[in-house]
Amino acid sequence: MTDTTYQIIALLVYLAAMLFIGWYAYKKTADLSDYMLGGRGLGPSVAALSAGASDMSGWLLLGLPGAIYVGGLVEVWIAIGLTIGAFLNWFFVAPRLRIYSFVTSDSITIPSFLENRLKDRSRLLRIVAGIIILIFFTFYVSSGMVASGLFFQSSFGMDYHLGLIIGSVVVVAYTLFGGFLAVSYTDFVQGIMMFLSLIAVPVVGIFVTGGVSLVSGASTIGVISAAAWGLGYFGQPHIIVRFMAIKTLGEVRTARRIGMGWMILSLIGATGTALVGIAYFQQNPESTLVDPEAVFLDMSQVLFHPLVAGFVLAAVLAAIMSTISSQLLVSSSALIEDLYKIAFKKESSAKGYVTLGRIAVAAIAVIAAALAWEQNNTILGLVAYAWAGFGAAFGPIILLSLFWRKLTSKGALAGMIVGAITVIIWDLVGTAPDEAGATDLTNFIGSVYEIIPGFILSWLATWIVSLVTYKPNAEIDAEFDETVRLIQEDKK
Repeated sequence: MTDTTYQIIALLVYLAAMLFIGWYAYKKTADLSDYMLGGRGLGPSVAALSAGASDMSGWLLLGLPGAIYVGGLVEVWIAIGLTIGAFLNWFFVAPRLRIYSFVTSDSITIPSFLENRLKDRSRLLRIVAGIIILIFFTFYVSSGMVASGLFFQSSFGMDYHLGLIIGSVVVVAYTLFGGFLAVSYTDFVQGIMMFLSLIAVPVVGIFVTGGVSLVSGASTIGVISAAAWGLGYFGQPHIIVRFMAIKTLGEVRTARRIGMGWMILSLIGATGTALVGIAYFQQNPESTLVDPEAVFLDMSQVLFHPLVAGFVLAAVLAAIMSTISSQLLVSSSALIEDLYKIAFKKESSAKGYVTLGRIAVAAIAVIAAALAWEQNNTILGLVAYAWAGFGAAFGPIILLSLFWRKLTSKGALAGMIVGAITVIIWDLVGTAPDEAGATDLTNFIGSVYEIIPGFILSWLATWIVSLVTYKPNAEIDAEFDETVRLIQEDKK
């Protein structure tokens, strides 16, 4: 058999497994709570790897190694910032959000949690949150679809658009039918595949190259901007929704240990892959790397037997699909749970809501695919934009909602809007064409990751408006105290 045949066999085995898991989850999905949150029944291993795999998308195996390959070790600060942010997220946010989201009317989405937590009767907070989720997740899903097109193009010489369609159809199929359980179970399998591949490629590559070549050179602003990725964790709906779905509070700690161990080793593997790639292509100038974001793909085919390389390639597809599926599901929940129910103000049957959720998944996927059709941005660039949008819009509000009883709905609304608008404007100014009349201020804005000003201004707006509009509310205070009591009780 040819090398390509081996690789296709491995891919087909993987794709069939994902569809089977989708079918299995479909049989266990009865109502909207099952479809969107799995009935809050995730075990620690599934929750940890699901959160990790939905977080570490195709950018972990494609975007990050490519950035390090081109930009040098300064880009490793992205991994360092993410590791710190993820740990703080698991340690501070996960246990409180798991309890608080249940105490506040058993909320199953982030917008519904914020509305219930702050007793917002206007519904405006929930609507704006749902809209922000839809806007930035459309870009995020689009980045995954770009990655799927690049994957098939780099691995099999396939047309970019055909690869985009194949990857999108499979991931939409198991997400659409199986919902949250399908996404979580497939994420668990995909997380294991990603982990093993990210360890195997650099370890084998070091023996082949006889060492690695390191590159350096970084500005202070570059380091701060790269490390600031960690700020985004507190506001990522597709990640923190896993905290809400963990079976019990006691299992959060187990999930944290599993998730952090997986993440640290995976990020080390991604960094090692880039460094091995630098060494290999320097030692073998006759070999060319057309796209730096394909360094993991190229190295896997150089280092392994075609069948093994096929499963490594499947791990890349797994990374892409795991995040797309999570984002589609959260976007669907925002559209149905946080916008449709409010706009139409009518109840449907359990099966009716699930059907609407599936229609929403398909609709959002089509829009994201249309945005990804012309590959006019890097995977990491698209992810960075969406990550900053969520981090700035939701990060400060989630933290304050969990730890500050004086947060108000008006404060949360102000912070959410200020954070999202700051990211959008900062990105537009920073990516404007470099003209002769560009000022030092414009150049400075372009060098600073938009999550930094977005997070700071969002926090200030939330805090100031909340102080001005705060009025004691017995129901809010009682739920806050009950959450604190349950957290402290669990620590005894």
